[in-house]
Amino acid sequence: MKQASYSHSRMTQAEAQNLADFVMFSQRNCILRLSPALNEGKVSYPQFFLLAYLAEEDCISMSNIARMMGHSTAAATGMVDKLEDLGYIKRYTAAADRRKIMVRITEQGQELIDRMKNNIARDLADMMAQDDPAGQQNRARNVIARRSTIRPSQD
Repeated sequence: MKQASYSHSRMTQAEAQNLADFVMFSQRNCILRLSPALNEGKVSYPQFFLLAYLAEEDCISMSNIARMMGHSTAAATGMVDKLEDLGYIKRYTAAADRRKIMVRITEQGQELIDRMKNNIARDLADMMAQDDPAGQQNRARNVIARRSTIRPSQD
């Protein structure tokens, strides 16, 4: 009986550099496109990143927010205060320990994150569409399929 074997190919330094260039270019382009949208909502980049994290979690404690963001508790509290004033998050006390403050994203905050994710996805698709077919194939190979492939063994 034939078994599938895994072949792991290593990314060359040139391929890694090309991927890094693509990541830096796409990140810069996406951040620039986020700027007007974030300015409209009066949300800073750190606040946006916190919202994006909250969109992936059920809730986060204030102490974990401070640790995750690399801020003091006071700075994290200020960031949460602003987002709560804008209606993007809700703060409440934990049921098990009423001293513990928890934060959860609101529907309005989730809508902002969803809108930004859609904009980023559209921008990435537009950037990829600007490549010639060979460039698209190389990017896809480098980004998606480069790390491991499954090949049937020759046994």
